[in-house]
Amino acid sequence: MRDDTEDPNYLMANERMNLMNMAKLSIKGLIESALNLGRTLDSDYAPLQQFFVVMEHCLKHGLKAKKTFLGQNKSFWGPLELVEKLVPEAAEITASVKDLPGLKTPVGRGRAWLRLALMQKKLSEYMKALINKKELLSEFYEPNALMMEEEGAIIAGLLVGLNVIDANFCMKGEDLDSQVGVIDFSMYLKDGNSSKGSEGDGQITAILDQKNYVEELNSATVNNLQAKVDALEKSNTKLTEELAVANNRIITLQEEMERVKEESSYILESNRKGPKQDRTSEGQALSEARKHLKEETQLRLDVEKELELQISMRQEMELAMKMLEKDVCEKQDALVSLRQQLDDLRALKHELAFKLQSSDLGVKQKSELNSRLEEKTNQMAATIKQLEQRLRQAERGRQSAELDNRLFKQDFGDKINSLQLEVEELTRQRNQLELELKLERERRLQNNRSIPGRASQKPEPKMDGKHQNQEENVKPKKPLEENCRLQSHPTSEQDLLLLSEKPWVCQLCQEGGSLTKNVCKNCKGTFCNACSTKELPLPSSIKPERVCNPCHKLLMQQYSASPS
Repeated sequence: MRDDTEDPNYLMANERMNLMNMAKLSIKGLIESALNLGRTLDSDYAPLQQFFVVMEHCLKHGLKAKKTFLGQNKSFWGPLELVEKLVPEAAEITASVKDLPGLKTPVGRGRAWLRLALMQKKLSEYMKALINKKELLSEFYEPNALMMEEEGAIIAGLLVGLNVIDANFCMKGEDLDSQVGVIDFSMYLKDGNSSKGSEGDGQITAILDQKNYVEELNSATVNNLQAKVDALEKSNTKLTEELAVANNRIITLQEEMERVKEESSYILESNRKGPKQDRTSEGQALSEARKHLKEETQLRLDVEKELELQISMRQEMELAMKMLEKDVCEKQDALVSLRQQLDDLRALKHELAFKLQSSDLGVKQKSELNSRLEEKTNQMAATIKQLEQRLRQAERGRQSAELDNRLFKQDFGDKINSLQLEVEELTRQRNQLELELKLERERRLQNNRSIPGRASQKPEPKMDGKHQNQEENVKPKKPLEENCRLQSHPTSEQDLLLLSEKPWVCQLCQEGGSLTKNVCKNCKGTFCNACSTKELPLPSSIKPERVCNPCHKLLMQQYSASPS
């Protein structure tokens, strides 16, 4: 396992897979957020900035380093310059990038090129054309780089979805040279709260792996930069020492030159004063001194040139040191942000674990609630079965009651008809008797008028046999009429009016006054509403009529005792 993880090919394959996954997440999130936003995107849009950072990392993967005076330099601007040779339409944006005044580094030009290609909606087309020419890319990339493998083709295919996005960038006022390309993983962790716990843990582990990869990459970069800084410091100290030696040498040469000038002036003055024989030897010494002076001046010029060269190199090294210090500061800031993201990820993991525990507790509670609901459902099912049985029993009782009602109507229908016929016959007899009584009274009145003396003496006239028989017939007919009136249906409005005009009292509860008066259709008594709430079919009528409570109880006993 240790050999597999330390294998460079395995590490490169792992890096390619991580970068491809990050590109998928970045492109998907950018498309979804842009469609939800529904407007033109600008350079301040956070998902768009992260997309460019991911694309920059993809283009830098496996990039060959070019040696320069300041060290090794990796820039993806070289491969992007080849696109104009493959696709003529890309020449416009390449020329625009070269004409931008604020761009001083190849990295800034590459970033500007990516933004202009996205504005043209041809970034996918340019990347496909570049990936298809691997013989040209081999000059810039290692054989196992992302742009040389199939992951690059997959990313180029994913870039087609960005053609639905409208973007607008202002390139003049944006500082693309000094931007720090750090991937913000917190943007891709927002969907983990709505997913399940296992899927969220898988996404967190994948993102943690990618974060560890970025941390290792940044740490390796920081180590390389630190080594470069140490080497530059050593070379700087060496150059300062050499500069000090050169300065000391220049000072000594200047002193020697002054001393030679003094000697030459002294020799010239002595030559003027001395004889001519000594002039030849002094001339030779003078020529040698002049020759030595020329050599010293030439040496001084060389030292000055070397000093100027050392000064220029020192300035370049100071500039490089400043850039390296700035880069180190940026890397440290990136490490701080990555540590903060790691802390956020840990907090998010704890939060997800807490939510998972709470969801498990909720599932247990719901399962207990479901078991209780199932028990209640079973109880309700048993209750429903009992109610159905009672309903069937009640239905059978209703059917038997209907059958008894039909049998009762069949048994007592003829009796009711005969009683109605008897009532009609008695009514006719009553009318006839009333007519005879009226005639008899008129006759008596006439007799009384014709014999006023007898009428005053005998207040009670003596009736003949016929009239006596009629009165006798009338007397037994009165209870008969009362009986008929009790059995017949009280349809006379005069009787009801008389009953309503007289003061009444309920025969059962002995209350009267403002209570509503009802007449029992069976016993013809007067009752209140509370004592006459029942209705039953009577022999005098087929329809149910209002009866009092005692009559209802008595009739129900009679109906139940009667044979079916």
